Amino acid sequence: MNKKETLEIRKQFTPNNCAITRICGCYVDHEKEKKMELKEAFLSLPEEECFKYFDIFKKTLGGTIGKNLMNMEFPLAQESAGGTQKFLLDLRDSKLKDEMLLEEFYDKVIENYDYAENYYIILIHANYDVPGRSSDGLELFDASDSVYEFVLCSICPVNLTKAGLSYNGEKNSIEERIRDWVVDVPVNGFLFPLFNDRSSDIHGVLYYSKKPEELQPAFIENVLGSVTPLTAAGQKETFNAIIADTLGEDCHYDVVKNIHETIQEMVEEHKDEPEPLELSKTDVKKVFEKSGVPQERMEVFEKEYEEIAGEKTELLAANIVDTKKFSIETPDIVIKVNPDRADLVETRLIDGRQCLVIAVDDHIEVNGITVKTLHGEEII
Repeated sequence: MNKKETLEIRKQFTPNNCAITRICGCYVDHEKEKKMELKEAFLSLPEEECFKYFDIFKKTLGGTIGKNLMNMEFPLAQESAGGTQKFLLDLRDSKLKDEMLLEEFYDKVIENYDYAENYYIILIHANYDVPGRSSDGLELFDASDSVYEFVLCSICPVNLTKAGLSYNGEKNSIEERIRDWVVDVPVNGFLFPLFNDRSSDIHGVLYYSKKPEELQPAFIENVLGSVTPLTAAGQKETFNAIIADTLGEDCHYDVVKNIHETIQEMVEEHKDEPEPLELSKTDVKKVFEKSGVPQERMEVFEKEYEEIAGEKTELLAANIVDTKKFSIETPDIVIKVNPDRADLVETRLIDGRQCLVIAVDDHIEVNGITVKTLHGEEII
């Protein structure tokens, strides 16, 4: 799923567009015991509760594709009889009315979800009548092409409010605040099936993680039946290792800067596309060649890529290159440069020492104070 498709589903979580048929929930305490279960027709809930749930569901489909939201395909083994795909399909097709399936789902989550405190598992079923589109891309709401039937799971921490004092209007007094348990925003969740090309794709799930570096591997592998992907930070570390091991002794500043600039240009060219830019092994090889990696070092590229990342691994450009800053660090100095002006920094050998030289055409400030040039002139 891309950003546009995710937003289309998010828009259904409003009173006017609501396609949710049923909501189920299970409150789990810190000892992994089920304390409460909910089974309701969604529209039978009080209006104020519906609005709170809408916020939770929208956040479960929020964030950046490739960081907070990850498309995960089922391995072939999970699409066979007894696999995770079949279980999730049964759960969806039951419209959450099969109590045995629900209990089995809750048990799987509780067994594999790594969280030491209380949390609330929310599961909804929905039928979205996908509007047709005219030749110019306008939605035709009276001409539905298909129905997208899906389940969405949100896992929310349940936290005790802080102790404190509060004002009691009835008694007109200040007294100890009543502490209660509050359902917080979701930290993990998933959508099944995928909504690709505006239709159902039963070959994968869209996984959500509020913290991109905390992916819950056991949950992904045992509940969703997928393979835990590289995190955003993991992709960056992998890419940096490919650069370092490919270049070896030829890992010079200019080459690394060129690699950064080449990928930044690709991101800029791709910015209007709905799909995030992913780089395959072949794409990375072309980037290296264009950036001036010596030919003798390119001869080891494929071996290094396969050993470090795996031959079929694709890296999200937004995860491996920061398009908002270009950072240069030594043990004692950190220099942050506008990525568009990385050319202002170069390396030179001065008096036998390797130096970073920064061209200054505008003003210089030190701790907010405008300073003067070597000639004593104020830089304006």
